Amino acid sequence: MKADPDWDVIAVDGVAIAERPEKVYLMLNKPRGYVTTLSDEKGRRTAAELVADCGERVWPVGRLDMFSEGLLLFTNDGEFTQRLEHPSGCVEKEYLVRVDGWSDGALEVLRGPITLDGQLLAPAQVRIVSREREFAVLRIVIHEGKNRQIRRMCEKAGVRVLRLKRVREGTLCLGDLKPGMWRKLKKMEVGSILSL
Repeated sequence: MKADPDWDVIAVDGVAIAERPEKVYLMLNKPRGYVTTLSDEKGRRTAAELVADCGERVWPVGRLDMFSEGLLLFTNDGEFTQRLEHPSGCVEKEYLVRVDGWSDGALEVLRGPITLDGQLLAPAQVRIVSREREFAVLRIVIHEGKNRQIRRMCEKAGVRVLRLKRVREGTLCLGDLKPGMWRKLKKMEVGSILSL
């Protein structure tokens, strides 16, 4: 049988089946010092606490480590999560990264073929935004999103990450969203990132 959830009441043994929750898509500007998890056994602050007032149970899409900041998506849509986290790596992620110990050879290493966990990474796009002596600010675009990927790439290049901020994921840009604040994505934004 077919039913129209807008008009029909669906029940089993006289008990109505709960309606599906509305699909929710959020963008959070995660501050440093928060772990990307729903709860933490060590009692650390979680990014989920920052979106707890959104009205639905949501989970993070992807990760940002405790010392990283910036754009982090939350949703209650499993299909959306799978599309964005799929290992095919079709969704670009862009970061601003401040590093220490910069040398001219580091750029070549970061742009060149890098292997992590026995797998060759897709080449990263790396551009120097500014440089002052041994410090540099880089704009890095990656596709895979392996665990602590940018930090580990920088280690291989002999530089130390001082600050790492995700500013874009696919077509979604962090913009001027303040740290610790979140907003709902517009339908157009959700459609745009799903079309990638």
